[in-house]
Amino acid sequence: MLKIIISILFILPLCLIYNIYWMVQGSLFLLSFIFILMNMYSNYFMSISYLFGCDMISYGLILLSFWIISLMLMASELIYKYNNYVNLFLMNIIMLLILLIFTFSSMNLFMFYLFFESSLIPTLFLILGWGYQPERLQAGIYLLFYTLLVSLPMLIGIFYVYKLIGSMNFYLLNNYMFMYDFLYFSLVMAFLVKMPMFLVHLWLPKAHVEAPISGSMILAGIMLKLGGYGLLRVLSFLQILGMKFNFIWVSISLIGGVLVSLICLVQTDLKALIAYSSVAHMGIVLSGLMTLSYVGMCGSYLLMIAHGLCSSGLFCLANICYERLGSRSLLINKGLLNFMPSMALWWFLLSSANMAAPPTLNLLGEISLINSIISWSWISMLMLSFLSFFSAAYTLYLYAYSQHGTIFSGIYSFGGGLVREFLILFLHWFPLNLLILKSDMCMLWL
Repeated sequence: MLKIIISILFILPLCLIYNIYWMVQGSLFLLSFIFILMNMYSNYFMSISYLFGCDMISYGLILLSFWIISLMLMASELIYKYNNYVNLFLMNIIMLLILLIFTFSSMNLFMFYLFFESSLIPTLFLILGWGYQPERLQAGIYLLFYTLLVSLPMLIGIFYVYKLIGSMNFYLLNNYMFMYDFLYFSLVMAFLVKMPMFLVHLWLPKAHVEAPISGSMILAGIMLKLGGYGLLRVLSFLQILGMKFNFIWVSISLIGGVLVSLICLVQTDLKALIAYSSVAHMGIVLSGLMTLSYVGMCGSYLLMIAHGLCSSGLFCLANICYERLGSRSLLINKGLLNFMPSMALWWFLLSSANMAAPPTLNLLGEISLINSIISWSWISMLMLSFLSFFSAAYTLYLYAYSQHGTIFSGIYSFGGGLVREFLILFLHWFPLNLLILKSDMCMLWL
């Protein structure tokens, strides 16, 4: 693990050089390919170095972080073009990448908590520094306070665990089962806000709408996965309490997923629609995770990876239209089939991935999740059927409204897609559909 971390640390001073944007982006791509070749992971920790190690869950999420961050730099070309504090931007993003890799590869519960919380800061800077609307301050405060409110109880819970056992290593904690209700709530709540679970999800659409494209991609791609990853780690020693309380989260998430899907159907802002749809997707991930079944755990991990790629791609598309038309409103972004015909293919491919059409990873993830949730309780079938139906409904709404209809009369210019943009979209879509051929990586890690 250390060799990857040190090689990123060496990219850090590069960010200070003038005109080095694409070099940094290229070196991150190179690193992500090197990391793919390092894949020798099984279901226990390997490539261990001072406090850092990697197992199968970490491996997938670190690779996703590399991939999304490389694509983020590619999508944020306007920052480079207008020289909008480009060196600071690069520094911020590399710092974010380092913190994310630390988070996913910590083997110690406290170290995980530390990096989990500190990855919030570069994200906040992204939203406050490069967002393009005055409400970004409010969005940043939402993001900060929702997360910080529940993180202190978690810290106290971690210290309590340490006092009881004398160790905070993940692989030693698995041997213990705790029977203390407050501990369960203090450890789990922080991850539920980060997921975000329905009822504590308000910071997410706000942050997405105000964030620049890079902020949206990292929020959708990685930040929502931190919560799921944390739950996968802590639920192993909270199983007995989980059996007692998990039904609460499952029921909130399933009902919330349906309500959020209905909210999606009335959105006129492209970004807000995609943001709310990711709340619905993470709701079903959370429900599957909380069933504590093998299929549920694997399915939630799978859907987290798939949602990271798919949601990030959709945000890219929304941003490409925003750069052309100067608006994210569906009232103006209509009839884009006439305007950018070749982009319509990517809209179609990523929208179909969003509603879990084969052969995407989303399909496999959703099938596993639906299996696990229905085998946990057959009553949940009602909400799940609504969830699946509405997820197709709002995705169709997004696609049909943006692509069809008469083109908005206020647009005089014409701009097709650039090669760079097609490459970004291809690099989101290709792994999403290719990984289904090697899905045993995601299904056999427990």
